[in-house]
Amino acid sequence: MKLLLIAFSSSDAAQSGGFIQALGVEADVIQVTSQPADAFASSLAEEAKGYSHIAAVSSMQSKDALAYLAGVLDFAMVTDVIGINSANSFRRPIFAGSMIATVETDGPTALTFRPSGFAKVDGPSATPFDATSPSKATVTSESSRGTGRPDLGSAKIVVSGGRPLKTAEQFEAVIGGFADSLGAAVGATRAAVDSGIAANELQVGQTGKVVAPDLYIAAGISGSTQHMAGIKDSKLIVAINTDANAPIFEAADLGLVGDLYSVLPELQNLLKQ
Repeated sequence: MKLLLIAFSSSDAAQSGGFIQALGVEADVIQVTSQPADAFASSLAEEAKGYSHIAAVSSMQSKDALAYLAGVLDFAMVTDVIGINSANSFRRPIFAGSMIATVETDGPTALTFRPSGFAKVDGPSATPFDATSPSKATVTSESSRGTGRPDLGSAKIVVSGGRPLKTAEQFEAVIGGFADSLGAAVGATRAAVDSGIAANELQVGQTGKVVAPDLYIAAGISGSTQHMAGIKDSKLIVAINTDANAPIFEAADLGLVGDLYSVLPELQNLLKQ
């Protein structure tokens, strides 16, 4: 058995060590550029022959591309894997993380996995791969929102903001400023993303990034089931909310009932002392 691991971002290969170790098979790792799924699958179909498993870190792009590739190669497809029982038996969350399903396959398998479900082991380096096949769609441009902050998916500290933030500028000043004082990554709720005050790539939750930091600070977040599914593996959860009955306090290790606009600056001043 052999694994082809596909890295879609610069951090994917580094986050994959625990998954590769758990699967227990020899692995080749390639780094791909942004391409439409059909071009990606056509280019990689020949390259992927002979592998028992194809895998990638879970993301919207990897799920799209691997599903297309699995169809071309006639592989089984399993998404959001968080545990491995054997080479053909996998665990994945269902019902917003409230239950864990065991999925078994009977042949070659394509997988997307959540690094937070596996041991933190350095992954191998990736070999560049260029998907050059023609596509009905073309990527004409890409832009990066480089912030110099840690990667959200692998950060040790994450500071997330929710609905009380009213503008993108306010979100960046309050949540981003506090995160920078801790050397933390920035996250956001789906409500914050949908309202346009936070970038899509910052979304934490069932339909966004799943994180497992040493410290997760939730500021102005009520604690929807969808959001909690993305943070439940955090080692320490600190919640700040004006509503003492907010659901997030049930999961928090430390709760502060107060206004984030006053609590965060006070904490930031304490950190400077």
